Amino acid sequence: MDRSSEKNHRQQAVKLALSFIAPYKRQIVYSLAALLFTATITLSIGQGVRLLIDQGLATHSKDLLSYYVLIFLGLVCALAIGTFTRYYWVTWLGERVIADMRCKVFNHLIHLHPGFFENNRGLEIQSRLTADMTLLQSVIGSSISFALRNFIMMIGGTVWLFVTNAKLTAIVMICVPLVVAPILIFGRRVRGLSRQSQDKVAVVGAYVGEILGQIKTVQAYNHQPLDQHKFRDYVEDAFNVAKHRITQRALLVTMVIILVLGAVGVMLWVGGMDVIDGRISAGELAAFVFYSVIVGSAVASISEVIGELQRAAGAAERTMELLHAPNEIESPLINKKLPKAVGNINIDQVSFAYSSRPDVRAIDSLTLHIQAGEMLALVGPSGAGKSTLFDLLLRFFDCQSGRIVLDGVDIRHLSLADLRGCFALVSQTPALFYGTVYDNICYARPEASHEQVEAAAMAAHAHEFISALPQGYQTRLGDLGQGLSGGQKQRLAIARAVLADAPVLLLDEATSALDTQSEYYVQQALKQLMIDRTTLVIAHRLSTVQSADRIAVLNQGSLEALGTHATLMSESPLYAQLAALQFQIDLQNT
Repeated sequence: MDRSSEKNHRQQAVKLALSFIAPYKRQIVYSLAALLFTATITLSIGQGVRLLIDQGLATHSKDLLSYYVLIFLGLVCALAIGTFTRYYWVTWLGERVIADMRCKVFNHLIHLHPGFFENNRGLEIQSRLTADMTLLQSVIGSSISFALRNFIMMIGGTVWLFVTNAKLTAIVMICVPLVVAPILIFGRRVRGLSRQSQDKVAVVGAYVGEILGQIKTVQAYNHQPLDQHKFRDYVEDAFNVAKHRITQRALLVTMVIILVLGAVGVMLWVGGMDVIDGRISAGELAAFVFYSVIVGSAVASISEVIGELQRAAGAAERTMELLHAPNEIESPLINKKLPKAVGNINIDQVSFAYSSRPDVRAIDSLTLHIQAGEMLALVGPSGAGKSTLFDLLLRFFDCQSGRIVLDGVDIRHLSLADLRGCFALVSQTPALFYGTVYDNICYARPEASHEQVEAAAMAAHAHEFISALPQGYQTRLGDLGQGLSGGQKQRLAIARAVLADAPVLLLDEATSALDTQSEYYVQQALKQLMIDRTTLVIAHRLSTVQSADRIAVLNQGSLEALGTHATLMSESPLYAQLAALQFQIDLQNT
């Protein structure tokens, strides 16, 4: 990325952060007011110190000493109250802004087309929503306020330095260019390294999630030593980048401290000589030292905060990338409405290739008409395009040519919600979520009653094993339905599809994980469910294929044959071969 592009990205990231902060003008005013108040009080303490020394200690008056001590304590109490107010509102603002940002990013991600997540690791995105957002929260809720406060203290302290003693102030001012120069030099290096560091940490988090999510496979193949070695490489890679970033920041802070406090040392020597010669009072020198320390620490603190801001800029850029990720599948601006969906599907010369393999057509000039209420089985070798066809029907992807028409309306003219509401999907791998059994079944219809949920479970022959669970329908499942067998998971997914009560059923090997007895019961339930519904079944088992009204044989994305089981056995060599192989498998399983 060139310098102009980098600058543009940084400006966009700042605008993004400001757009989230802007709605909370009242809280911003409270924070700034408290910040100005505490800065003013802190600067006033310097004058309190001067009066305490010159009017209290120097005059040897106990009354004056007591008076100025009370003033000093009053300033301390006011500073404490102001600090509480500033901390509360600044921290509140940071938490509120990050909560809004997380929601907006999630709301955008959840509507992105599935192809986006094929090209971007989900666990890395998760890291951006957690680690990056935590960093932004720290900066918005602390570092920015800290930087503003120190900037005010630096300006105010500089003014008081000139008021107190212009000659000594000149000594301090000589060091300002010397302090600014390393900030500019090291700041750019820190910014680039911060972005690299965040990327490396995201990779570490993604790898941890992937390995722990597949822990049974890892342990079954005794892969722990290799994974440990690979993880150590990722961690060391992240550490090396972080070490370089830390070195640059440490050098920055070190140089600032040496230059600033070195100037203070020189100033103390010159000022001490003036006190001895009687040109200034001890109180003025004490006040000047106080303001010098404030200005010096403010400059040092600002230089350190700049490092945090550089890291936050990297996090903001990564967040901006997520928010600006284009959604290739969206509802049309003007939606057509289906008067009543019955499931008449017309696939007309549809072709599609995945972006990762643009030269290979997953679907190639496919034309197929499915009548309402028909059960159509899709068979074919692996990679024939069966699951891809389901993805196109649900508009997870759009075909590059041709069209798909549902009940006389091109699906691209329907809103995504209306279109997908016409389908109930049961995938080959049961999709279950962390939560109760009840929540997983009514995922398709959250408003469903308990009676409807139980009826759906009974239809899927899941009620019996659910009732035997410790808390029945309120039993909590682990991630991905851990704690249930494969057949039980699949029956819960089928129960969800039953409850959806959609006009079109998409069954992707819906009974593949069931034993013979469970498959028989589910097949009987599905037969009742299929009445007056269009059903597309990706199937390999002969029992499923033979019960279909028609069978479509797909091969390399094209329709090779279409007909009944008996017709295809005599007319389609590919189908006959697939049927023979499956027959042998079914015999082995009996």
